[in-house]
Formats: sequence, structure tokens, C-alpha cells
Amino acid sequence: MTGPLPDTMRAMVLDRPGSPLRLATLPRPEPAVGQVLLRVSACAVCRTDLHVVDGELPDPCLPLVPGHEIVGEVVACGPGTQRHPVGRRVGVPWLGWTCGHCSYCEAGAENLCPSARFTGYTLDGGYAEYTVADERFCFPLPDAYDDLHSAPLLCAGLIGHRAYRMALAHPFGGDVTHLGLYGFGAAAHLIAQVAVADGRRIYAFTRPGDTTAQDHARQLGACWAGDADVLPPRRLDAALIFAPAGALVPAALAVLRPGGGVVCAGIHMSDIPSFDYARLWQERSIRSVANLTRADGEDFLAHAARQPLAVHSVAYPLAEANAALDDLRAGRLQGAAVLQPTHA
Repeated sequence: MTGPLPDTMRAMVLDRPGSPLRLATLPRPEPAVGQVLLRVSACAVCRTDLHVVDGELPDPCLPLVPGHEIVGEVVACGPGTQRHPVGRRVGVPWLGWTCGHCSYCEAGAENLCPSARFTGYTLDGGYAEYTVADERFCFPLPDAYDDLHSAPLLCAGLIGHRAYRMALAHPFGGDVTHLGLYGFGAAAHLIAQVAVADGRRIYAFTRPGDTTAQDHARQLGACWAGDADVLPPRRLDAALIFAPAGALVPAALAVLRPGGGVVCAGIHMSDIPSFDYARLWQERSIRSVANLTRADGEDFLAHAARQPLAVHSVAYPLAEANAALDDLRAGRLQGAAVLQPTHA
């Protein structure tokens, strides 16, 4: 597309939590100091979007354009920008802005910045034809992935990568050879491939009876796949929980060897039920993942450039965002739903 930019754009808008998104015509945003304007080509639909839309995450900035796995082309730059020229394809993740000077930011833990702002939650996101983003939080994308298959890398990939690295860094457990993945969706189907390429054995746990997801896991290299309430054939060294179900925490602890760790990779989870201390004893641990850092993004996207990943994406038109959310909510997706705006 060439020529002058339109004054308006189509976007899917959340007016209040618990209500369907509304297709609206909005003024096209203008990039402020340090921002770039993106023509959105793809935006993946994340489970965190569901938590925002369903009211499980508090205090979204309403009315809100959701979406935080954005692929777009830079079409204009605000004052003072210098990182991304017009014409560059970039990706925008969940973490959209940090202060840069608090103790967390200065310690390399900007994901914990108390003033942080988040794309598609406290900042408008990518369920739209155009969006603006802080240029510091935009990533150049590997050429090997087209727009449809790049979008899921920006949260499913990044959060999965951070959770995986956290499991490998567990101080008590030694080497992680046998790794469990609870919930085999957008994030797990990517990190399973990374872990298999690293020589690890993957055990995939799905909703009871979801043989389609179990078959998918085996196709991607899992050595075992079964229902989440079934014991695997051996004790595991670590487990990553991607499903937002608190009951999976004691279930995962029950299959860990001494010294193993559980990493909860979601931003929201239902209540964790009480469990016997014996499940945690022997230096097992539970940790959570909060957001991501720009270093996570750079590391994972560089990894994705080196190791081609089979990204399973299902395309939806922008106006069908509610259908994509419904399919994700009902567990009907294998891989990731991706919205693709069409531009006049």
C-alpha cells in the first residue's frame, strides 16, 4: 500500500469486561515522541487476551483495543525516533513501556517495573489496522517467518522461552532431561520443539480426552502425551504449566523428583487448591513467570532464526476476533489464532 495514510481505521474494541468486542471505526493514532506507527499485518490471539476480555485481569484501560502479539510495518515515526525506519517489519510484545530508572529496571528485571505498561491491556494493542508503539519495545523479526507465523512468537514464544530458561536455571535440580508441559497450546507447541532440539525428553499433559492435542505433541517430538490427571511413565525433572488451572500445580508437584521445579507460565491462574506438604518437600519448588524483558525477546527471536520452528497458526479476519476468542476459550485450537486485518 502506498500513498497517504487514512485518517481512520477499523479496530475491535472492548467497552467493558465480559462483553463481546465491538467492531468500530476509530481515528488512526499519531505516533508521539519515541513512538512508531505500525500498519498491522497480523496479531495473534493470546490466552491473556481472554483474561482481559473476560474480566479476570483487573483495571484494563477502557475502552481498549486488545492484542499484544503484533506484526506490522513501520509507516511513520514520531519525533526523536531512531531505531526503526519506515518500511521495517517489527513485532510488538506484551511489555510495552517501562520507566527505565527504578531498581527493577536498573537490575535487568524490567518485567517487574511497578510503572510498566502493557500492550493490549493498559495500552491499545493490535486488534486494529494501525497501532502505535514505543520503538524501544519493538523487535525486528526473523525473515524466515511470514506475518501469520511470526505473530505467535511474540508472546507464546517469548513467555514459553522465559519459562523454559527458568526451569533450566533451577538451583537444586541438576540437569533437566525429563520436562513436563501442562497445556499443549500456542506456547507449549513452540517450546516443545526448542526443548527436543536441546536433547530433552518432553511429556505433554492435556485436557482429559484431548487426543488431538496429544497427537500434535507426539508429532512435534514428545516422547509421551496423555491426560493431565494421568501419571507419566517416570518422575520428571521439571514442569511448565501453561494452562490457567491452579489444580495443575499440585498435580505437577506429584510427578516431580526431589529437587524438581514447577514453573507457572501464565499471567492469571485459578486458585491453587491446598495440598499435602509432602508434595513440596525434598526441595521441590514453585515459581511464576511475570511478563518478559527485552532481552528475552532478543534471545528467543535470535534462537527462532537459528532453529526453524513449525508455528501452527489459524488465520481469522479482524472482524472475527470474537470467534477466535471463543475458539480459544473452548479449546478448539491447535496452535495459535491470528487476526489479519485487511487494508483498503
